[in-house]
Amino acid sequence: MIIAIDGSAASGKGTLAKRVAAEFGYDYLDTGALYRAVALSLLKAGVNSNNIDEKQAVNSASELDLSLTQTAEIRTDNVAALASIVAAISPVRAELLALQRSFATAPPSGKGAVLDGRDIGTIVLPDADIKFFIDADLDIRAERRTKELLQAGQSVMFRDVLADMKARDDRDRTRSVAPLKAADDAITIDTSKTDATAVLALALSYIDRVGPSE
Repeated sequence: MIIAIDGSAASGKGTLAKRVAAEFGYDYLDTGALYRAVALSLLKAGVNSNNIDEKQAVNSASELDLSLTQTAEIRTDNVAALASIVAAISPVRAELLALQRSFATAPPSGKGAVLDGRDIGTIVLPDADIKFFIDADLDIRAERRTKELLQAGQSVMFRDVLADMKARDDRDRTRSVAPLKAADDAITIDTSKTDATAVLALALSYIDRVGPSE
């Protein structure tokens, strides 16, 4: 079974994806981490986020060091902001598309795969067995991200996180290439007033209707 989970930043899609994967023993891929890793590699190379060289971005994607997806560095706000810009570059998306599809169709465990991102159900895996779209109010998502960054030891202010998240939302939702939106057949879950445990229970109830493969 292939499960696609899309959603906005700090909506809880990653938490849900990891918990669903653990529930069924499926393999999990955070596709956003791929774009963050590309962004981090560009920042390490001294790239100016206001003047991205497309060829350099594509080269970084094609030669991506996957170990970067496991580093804490990719979770910083400056990496997230650049990842959103990089993700709008068509050739970069093309470089990473094959990797994502290969993971989904041939997961390491051989049982199933859960992928989360922003265009999984619409572009990457339009034939996924089940699709979710996770969202929440902007202010609530900014509060979550601010708390997350403070707990990670970063010095941030809510108003700055809110402004950055709003700009990122605008880029993700209005970009011409694979914009953030719910697939027509996706199940939308608003997590504004729902905790992670309740969101998981709701998602599992939908998945059970389809029947995960053993």
